[in-house]
Amino acid sequence: MNDLKKITSALISVYHKDNLEEIVKKLNSLNVKLYSTGGTQDFIESLGIKVTAVEDVTSYPSIFGGRVKTLHPKVFGGILYRRDNPKDLAEASQYEIPPVDLVIVDLYPFEETVASGAEEQAIIEKIDIGGISLIRAAAKNFNDVVIVPSKNEYGKLIELLNEKHGETSLADRKWFAASAFNVSSHYDTAIFNYFNQDSTFPVFKQSITKGSTLRYGENPHQKGFFFGNLDDIFQQIHGKEISYNNLLDIDAAVNLISEFSETTFAILKHNNACGIASRENLIDAWKDALAGDPVSAFGGVLITNKTVDAETANEINQLFFEVIIAPAYDEKALEVLKSRKNRIILIQKPAQLPAYTHRSLLNGVVMQEKDLSIETENDMQTVTKQAPTSAEISDLIFANKIVKHTKSNAIVLAKNKQLFASGVGQTSRVDALQQAIEKAGTFGFDLKGAVMASDAFFPFADCVEIAHQAGITSVVQPGGSVKDNDSIEYCDHHNIAMAFTGIRHFKH
Repeated sequence: MNDLKKITSALISVYHKDNLEEIVKKLNSLNVKLYSTGGTQDFIESLGIKVTAVEDVTSYPSIFGGRVKTLHPKVFGGILYRRDNPKDLAEASQYEIPPVDLVIVDLYPFEETVASGAEEQAIIEKIDIGGISLIRAAAKNFNDVVIVPSKNEYGKLIELLNEKHGETSLADRKWFAASAFNVSSHYDTAIFNYFNQDSTFPVFKQSITKGSTLRYGENPHQKGFFFGNLDDIFQQIHGKEISYNNLLDIDAAVNLISEFSETTFAILKHNNACGIASRENLIDAWKDALAGDPVSAFGGVLITNKTVDAETANEINQLFFEVIIAPAYDEKALEVLKSRKNRIILIQKPAQLPAYTHRSLLNGVVMQEKDLSIETENDMQTVTKQAPTSAEISDLIFANKIVKHTKSNAIVLAKNKQLFASGVGQTSRVDALQQAIEKAGTFGFDLKGAVMASDAFFPFADCVEIAHQAGITSVVQPGGSVKDNDSIEYCDHHNIAMAFTGIRHFKH
């Protein structure tokens, strides 16, 4: 069965005229009758190509400031009537409805207008009515009509016109129809989310139109996909394709480093920091971050908030790692780091990340505001007789930032803005603390004078007791347990300083 159909007429109504000229000239060379209106009509006429105004077909002008131009039975009838249906053919003839075989649309830039910070009235005027209706109508009648729903499909259309000389197959038209509903559904989602910013409607709608297939998911037997545009956040300048697990670690790394303004280096493994330090010089930050756990650092993800220099790169290059992220690299540093062909090197761009997080579970999705709370010295209420020293306060703030980004139950031990050890993802807080103490000892850290941060309150006094016996002298935690006084009394009896923040940082 021959399903090829010849394009004899086209309706063109677009916002962006970029790259449209080639299409218009090609359609004209194929003797396709062109219909248009408004600015698109002016553009076509400026090319010296004949075009029929939609108003001449409908006998109605563009009205209401351009809000109504193509919304007319003679336009939509020409798109929607079924060419193999005798009744439709008779009605099209009766009402003098000309056929439209190709519809090219590029919608008003609603999302861009919202992102620009425009006033509401300007945003509302960028809600496309005629264009979105043309897209849906042409896509519905894909048996007979080709729909090009955005400028992103211009290239596909010109390729098709050149290859098939104005003819299209059913498969071609169905592909464009699918693309059209992708465009229209995304557009409507953006509009809904604009109107639902205060979550008046408990509805989950997300639309991401760019995606990629990953090598595999969390494990080789699982398929994996990423939906989003990493180019908005990173420039990859070297290395292999980023994997599913790389993405998880990169996300954790970016969120962690965002907490620090002073020169900081962090090493992450399985989404948790295994080493992090803040120093005046990057080379010292790297060395002290690595000292936190040189074993776990193998195969990890590295991130810093400063330009990587050649001296630091030479030190880093002694370690096998998967990914490094920085705002910039010296030329000589890149020469060193590129010595391993698969090593992923990313430049982090300034970018605003989403304010909400969501994950699928059971038969639905949970969504929450991102944990953006960053506790400062003013947020730390000393609840013990002994107050933390200025050095301890600095370390408590440092440790609290790390524990916020560590899998619960979590304990972080730190001193002089260096992670000594952490207890990660344990089923009890005591287990997390004991894990951290043991790990600190393994790598030769003396915990005398170190500080402890906890992501949640201590239900009993056992944690401060164990910490004291290990040498910890200052503690930060949210507080809020019915037995807070037990922990406070123990600290008072043993000259330990403890501060409450009132903010819990569970991370699951």
